[in-house]
Amino acid sequence: MLVNVVIVLVTFVGMEGVAWWTHKYIMHGFMWRWHHSHHNHHAGFLERNDLFSVIFSLAAVGTVVVGFEVESLWFLAPIGIGVTLYGIFYFIFHDVIVHRRIKIRFNTRNSYLKRIIRAHYIHHRVHKRQGAEAFGFLYAPKKYRNR
Repeated sequence: MLVNVVIVLVTFVGMEGVAWWTHKYIMHGFMWRWHHSHHNHHAGFLERNDLFSVIFSLAAVGTVVVGFEVESLWFLAPIGIGVTLYGIFYFIFHDVIVHRRIKIRFNTRNSYLKRIIRAHYIHHRVHKRQGAEAFGFLYAPKKYRNR
């Protein structure tokens, strides 16, 4: 049981690196066609960029299912759970708190939350494929504290 918890936590933390790399080199790379909808105004609630969430969710669910169904691949279940937890935190932070896709009142005095929100707004100053910075989602370096 403890091993599973450790795998979930390590996966959750490691997902920030995976998300950063994916955002910088895939979303702002060869998959810009989908991601540009997120950097530019669009009509409607959904955007083409939301297809990434579908793909990542299917991969996480598939990992959990294989981990539970194939005894020798048991470790995939806690990995999939860690990925899923990261996805939940990402959704709450990115879609609800930062982009207000679900209209709730949110104000924070927490300096860490302010820093990651500020970093994400700095990322969105650029509406093109190239030239953006701050590709993380749940972590931002301290340099974004006072920008």
